[in-house]
Parts: sequence; C-alpha cells; structure tokens
Amino acid sequence: MKNNALTRSQIREVALQALFPLDVNEELTKKDAIQAVFEMDKTQWLNEEQTAFVPVYLDTLVDGVILKKNELDGIIEEHLSKNWQLKRLSKIDLIILRLAIFEMKYVAEEDVPDKVALNEALELAKKYSDDASRKFINGLLSAVMKED
Repeated sequence: MKNNALTRSQIREVALQALFPLDVNEELTKKDAIQAVFEMDKTQWLNEEQTAFVPVYLDTLVDGVILKKNELDGIIEEHLSKNWQLKRLSKIDLIILRLAIFEMKYVAEEDVPDKVALNEALELAKKYSDDASRKFINGLLSAVMKED
C-alpha cells in the first residue's frame, strides 16, 4: 500500500479513534486528537516526503461530526426505543452511529451510498464493540436509511 493512499475504511477508523477522546475531553482540540492517532502508527501517516498529512476526508468526518453532534444525537434519539436514552449507549457505539449518520445525511450519496455507510459502521462495531451492539447499530441505522 502506498503510504498516502489510505482507504475510506481506514480513514473512518481514524475518525472514530480521534472522535472518542474529543467526546470525553472538551479541552482537547481536533488537531491534538488526530495527532494522537497519527502517533500510534507514524509510518502510515507519512507522505512520500516523509511529512505527516491529514486526509481531506478525515478532516471532513471529524469536523462534520463535531459540528453536527447535537443534530446527529437528535436523529439517534428519535430511533431509540422508549426505554432507552442516549446516555445509556456506550461512547464507542454512539460515535459509530454519529459517523454513519453523518455520512448518510451530509456526504453526497454518489460519494458514499447509505448502504456503504451502514456496512462500514458494522465493521467498526465488529472491531470495537460487541455482537449485541453491532445488531443494535444495524437496526438503528437501517431505520435511519428508510427515512431518506
């Protein structure tokens, strides 16, 4: 793999890793959160000149989820059953949902079809959460997709 040819899947995973600490530490900056992820695996984030770079799509995802957080949370709350509240969701599941819904609602369908956003969210859940959460995420995102 060419160092500066990251896949969208890899970028989503980095976005998740950057958004997680941003959600719990309000004093952390986006730049610091992304930089911390880069430092975990420096070689992957160097371009041919051996300087770090931030893929445009990563910036789009992280900025978008931060800026639209309240709106995204509102969409999630609309799809929770009566006995559930946002605060009952694990942070990782909540961030996976925010990322996917952001892609579904704010990234052009021709760039990222809703089904792709859903499948990518399930892959993240498979890696970072458990099977019950993956099923929950699938159900909620499927309901969001049906609205469009």
